[in-house]
Amino acid sequence: MPLENVGNWQGTIAEIGPLYPWVGAEGILVIIAVALWIIWHFLQMRMENRNYEDDLRTLKQNDNMTKALKGERILRPM
Repeated sequence: MPLENVGNWQGTIAEIGPLYPWVGAEGILVIIAVALWIIWHFLQMRMENRNYEDDLRTLKQNDNMTKALKGERILRPM
């Protein structure tokens, strides 16, 4: 595209060319983004469940629940 056409508003959009990269790939990019979002949620949920189970296991040992209720630090810091 010649530089002198930048100020000319009488051309058509087809003559100017694409305004951003990967024109026409929006649908594929949305599908990829939704898939990554769902995968992230699944991995996050799995990690939080592991942490929860570990905390429960820790609290069930050696009367740790009573110690925790009294204000002692039993669980690992977040």
